[in-house]
Amino acid sequence: MTIHVETDAGITTISINRPDSRNAVNPDTARALYAAFLAFEAAQDQQVAVLTGIGGYFCAGFDLKAAGSGNSDDWIGEVDLPDDWTDPMTDPRPGPMGPSRLMLSKPVIAAIEGPAVAGGMELAAWCDMRVMAEGSFAGVFCRRWGVPLIDGGTVRLPAMLGQGRASDLILTGRPLPAEEALMMGFANRTCPTGTELAMARQIAHDLIRFPQACMRADHLSARLPPAQLAEALKREWRSASAFAAEGRTGAARFASGKGRGGDFGEI
Repeated sequence: MTIHVETDAGITTISINRPDSRNAVNPDTARALYAAFLAFEAAQDQQVAVLTGIGGYFCAGFDLKAAGSGNSDDWIGEVDLPDDWTDPMTDPRPGPMGPSRLMLSKPVIAAIEGPAVAGGMELAAWCDMRVMAEGSFAGVFCRRWGVPLIDGGTVRLPAMLGQGRASDLILTGRPLPAEEALMMGFANRTCPTGTELAMARQIAHDLIRFPQACMRADHLSARLPPAQLAEALKREWRSASAFAAEGRTGAARFASGKGRGGDFGEI
């Protein structure tokens, strides 16, 4: 199983389970994540979700080995967006990383240990709150390989951080350590390593105590209107053509062993 789903007392915990690949998301994992969050949204007894990764890694992004070999081509074709798509709530569509185009009515909290980079940073940004363990880090590491942000990163990071800070991260691809992420506003909480899941679940328990209809109404009003989000995601998706021009070659270089561990030196 590439993901693990656990439910307890109204909280759904969804864990990416590919630690040998630093929880990089391949097409099967993306499909499973998408289905799991749709099931969470539909479950009347589940109120808050927590997204995390197993083995000390949140998510290292899309699996560049699959991308470089062409094994993800069918999936990328499946997630193409039609021009007339206007509502991510009533007409849910998967993104390359899985749930990144969903607009759920219920909160999702990311519990981050280790890397949340490239598409993994986009998954974290898709969540409504982020708890980052000491020593964890985010970053647009796909900058090295010519792989564009196509899971909402160019939409959500400027809204969350402001244009200047988002541009710094998007253009340079530099690492964003947990302490700076908290100062910048990407992280909502930081905590000792190994306690991020417990803290995220505690926040989830606190949210469940509130009247849910009121909280969800405010949660919806505080975000982009669904039609605006859909339009922004369609605009971002046009960048997918850059993968064919540059990203496949870059992904193949990664698969050959270049740039591992966030090294920007030999790319």
